[in-house]
Amino acid sequence: MFFVFNISKGILLILGLLISVAFYTLAERHVLASMQKRRGPNIVGFEGLLQPLADGLKLLTKENIIPANVDFFVFVLAPIITFVFSMLRWAVIPFCSDSFFISLELGLLFLMAVSSLGVYGIILGGWASNSKYAFLGALRSVAQMISYEISLSIVIATLVICVGSLDLFEYIKVQRHYSLILPMFPLFIIFAVSILAESNRAPFDLPEAEGELVAGYNVEYSGFSFALFFLGEYANMLLMSILLVLLFLGNFISGLLDDLFVILIQVLFVAYYFIWARATLPRYRYDQLMFLGWKIFLPIALTWFFFVGVLFYVFNVLPPANSTDLFYATGKNIIF
Repeated sequence: MFFVFNISKGILLILGLLISVAFYTLAERHVLASMQKRRGPNIVGFEGLLQPLADGLKLLTKENIIPANVDFFVFVLAPIITFVFSMLRWAVIPFCSDSFFISLELGLLFLMAVSSLGVYGIILGGWASNSKYAFLGALRSVAQMISYEISLSIVIATLVICVGSLDLFEYIKVQRHYSLILPMFPLFIIFAVSILAESNRAPFDLPEAEGELVAGYNVEYSGFSFALFFLGEYANMLLMSILLVLLFLGNFISGLLDDLFVILIQVLFVAYYFIWARATLPRYRYDQLMFLGWKIFLPIALTWFFFVGVLFYVFNVLPPANSTDLFYATGKNIIF
C-alpha cells in the first residue's frame, strides 16, 4: 500500500510538472509577443489557451527521424537521461510542511548531485548525433554548466554555513520572519544570474545559438526525443525559480493558504525573470561568458564564503538550525 501511494505521488508530481511546463511555454510566448509588439498564440482555444496541448500532440505524432550515422542506443538514451534527471530534482522540493516526494535531510546535496549528472544527457546527445554543430553545442553546454555550477555550489555552501542544514525545509523555517536576501544580497545576484547560465537560457544560450550552431546539441532530434529535451529544459527553469525563492526570499510559513499564495507569486516573478532576460538582453560572446563566471562570480562567491565562515568562527555563532532559538545564535547571543 505504501509503495502504491508513493507511485501515485510520483505520477501526480510528474503530471503537475508537465502541465506547469506546458502553460509556462504559453506564458513565455505571450510575454515575448507583448514585449516585441506582435500577436502571440491566439487561435487554438480562447486566447490560445489550448496551444500547449496542440504543440504537445504535434510533437507526439511527429515522425521521430534518426539520422543514418548516429550511435543509435546513445542517441535514443540521451534525451531520456536529461528528462529523468530533471524530474528527479523535484523529488526533494517541499511544497508544504508535509508534502515531499522524498524527505531528505541532505536535500540540497541531492539536488546539486542530480543537477551535475544532468549534463551527461546533453554531452551524450551531442556526441551520438555525429554532427559538428551538435558536438560543439554539447561541449559549450558542459563547459558552461561546470563553470557556473562551481559558483552556485559555493553560494549554497555559504547558505549552509548560515542555516546549518542541507534540508530545504530548514530554509523555510529560518525565513519565517526575515529573508536571507538581505545579508546575502551579493550571493543572491550571483545565484540569479547563474541560474540563467545553468539553464542554458538567454543571454547565455550559447549551446543553442541558432546563428552559428543551428540549435546546437539537439539539432538532430525531432518528435518525441526533442520534446524530452524541451521538457527537461523548462522543468529546470521552474525548479531554479522555486529554489531561488526557497533559499533567499522567504517571509512565509509553509502550509498556510495565504503563505502558499505568496510563494506562488514569488515563483511566478522569478519565472517571468527568465522570459524578461530572453526578450531584452543580447547574447554574450563565449569569452564574455567564461570571464563572468571565472573572474567575477567565482572570486566574489569565494570571498563571501570565507568572510561568512570566519565571522561565524570568530564570534562563535551557531547557525539557527542548530540553535534552540531561530532568531538568536546561542554563542554570544548575537542576532543572526
